[in-house]
Amino acid sequence: MSLLEHLEELRRRIIIIALAIGVGAIVGFFLADPLIALLRQPLPDDGASLIQTTVGEAFGVRIQMALMTGLALAMPVILFEIWSFVTPGLTKSERRIVWPLLGAAIILFAAGLGLGYLLIPVAINFLLDFSLEGVPPLLGLSDYIGFITTLLLAFGLSLEFPVVLYLLARLGILSYAFLSRRRRFVALLIIAFAVLITPGDIVIGSATLAIVMYGLFEVTLQLIRMLGR
Repeated sequence: MSLLEHLEELRRRIIIIALAIGVGAIVGFFLADPLIALLRQPLPDDGASLIQTTVGEAFGVRIQMALMTGLALAMPVILFEIWSFVTPGLTKSERRIVWPLLGAAIILFAAGLGLGYLLIPVAINFLLDFSLEGVPPLLGLSDYIGFITTLLLAFGLSLEFPVVLYLLARLGILSYAFLSRRRRFVALLIIAFAVLITPGDIVIGSATLAIVMYGLFEVTLQLIRMLGR
């Protein structure tokens, strides 16, 4: 294929991804109320409450929930389109790993969302423990939903990195020897990434994400070592 043909294919796949996110967002808009109710459950019962500070805040939160839901629902399509765009440049043996890696990516994304949701009450209670005496914790609706959805997506997307790491090893770009000699550097990068990507909680969220990511790195490293054999 020529460069223009590659660009045309890339444009077509981007359009498919955008349509998938759009359809998922429409579904997410109608599911916004039960999803928001689900995200409100981790709030502590001892006084913390949500407030609406602007006229259009509730509508904006529904749009935000719709987009986040659309992105989550469209993730299988996004991953499939990325793999499909890359696959023609791979050898026959390399193409065999596409479907297993695609399945692993979807499972890890869902696992990241689940882990993030389990950590929400722990993170909220930890942060609210620093509230000043006599200052009731009245949380803005959009700020709270933004905090929760960012935390969930951070965990979901971060857990995709073992798939990328394994794919790069299968393509010969990375090796077990190269990665094993740089464990400390990888650990520092993971810690820095976890602190940057988790919203406002560097103790519970960042620490847990860093531990999980490094654990997955070690597991992936052993898979790469077995692959080398």
